[in-house]
Amino acid sequence: MSEKKFCLDLKKEDLEAWCKENSMPSYRAGQIYKWLSSGVTDTNKMTNLPADLREKLRKDFIFEEMTLINEFKSKIDDTRKFVFSLYDGNIIETVVMRYKTGLSVCISSQAGCRMGCSFCASAKAGFGRSLTAGEMAAQVLMTSNHIGEKIRTVVVMGIGEPFDNFDNFIGFIKIMNNPEGVNMGSRHITVSTCGLVPEIKRFADMHLQVNLAISLHAPNDELRRELMPVASRYSINELIGACRDYVNETGRRITFEYSLFEGVNDTYACADQLAKCLKGLNCHVNLIAANEFPGSPYKRPSGNRVQAFRKALEEKGLNVTLRREMGSDIMAACGQLRRGIEKNDMCDV
Repeated sequence: MSEKKFCLDLKKEDLEAWCKENSMPSYRAGQIYKWLSSGVTDTNKMTNLPADLREKLRKDFIFEEMTLINEFKSKIDDTRKFVFSLYDGNIIETVVMRYKTGLSVCISSQAGCRMGCSFCASAKAGFGRSLTAGEMAAQVLMTSNHIGEKIRTVVVMGIGEPFDNFDNFIGFIKIMNNPEGVNMGSRHITVSTCGLVPEIKRFADMHLQVNLAISLHAPNDELRRELMPVASRYSINELIGACRDYVNETGRRITFEYSLFEGVNDTYACADQLAKCLKGLNCHVNLIAANEFPGSPYKRPSGNRVQAFRKALEEKGLNVTLRREMGSDIMAACGQLRRGIEKNDMCDV
């Protein structure tokens, strides 16, 4: 990886130090930071900077880090999927969804994923590397600029496991929160983890207002190990214990994501076990009717099975929602994102 920093990884103090080293007025750092925090990575557009300063910036930092190479538009809703190529050839995908409350962007935290969940397309594509904080922020800012609308909420649920890239994820939160920059509140950000227990504990200790979601997908260890290799490292008891500690420590409600696979984890017995597992915990369950992709061994359950599972959980006192499916026709729905691009996926942007 290049020793140069990606421009969006630069903090204002980094720019201040750089200006001082290069005998430039200190106010230039604020001008540069304002451009970067608005997602402008083309120095030619930084019109209030002199040409020699812009040339020096291009020499010292990476500005052509992310290139938009594909855009897919759903024919069934307003979902748009963006495919970015990083400077080192890695590929990531970012999804923008439109809700009544505004635009939400689902960003990737890694190029590929090491968790190996059997129901996820990203796991089949291999692992490239973790993204920097700036690369995560760039997905928010660049898609917003491309569409021409402000992003209201961010979900870190794309390719990769955010807590497997914990420090850079926290760096991303700081970029988004910075009142001199993006100035997005933490409650507008949600992070999803497959259940890395030590990192959940670290996250709880930080007392951030970021929303936490846990990808659970099974109510017992045996079934969860079939779906998610991480279950061999941390049992459900350990995971739920960490979640209870998180709620007690932060006072915040936690979300459990539960993808339903026909004949696998959508039975009444599973619903009963799940309700017992989560009893007394301040949480809600977000059900996801499994999204299929080529080569997946799992099938999407019928609407009746989904509603029966939901009803069973509600009757046992759980707060349950059913995730609205968006972008499935462009492989942009939950579990469908992947690191690579097949030739027949190419389209003009």
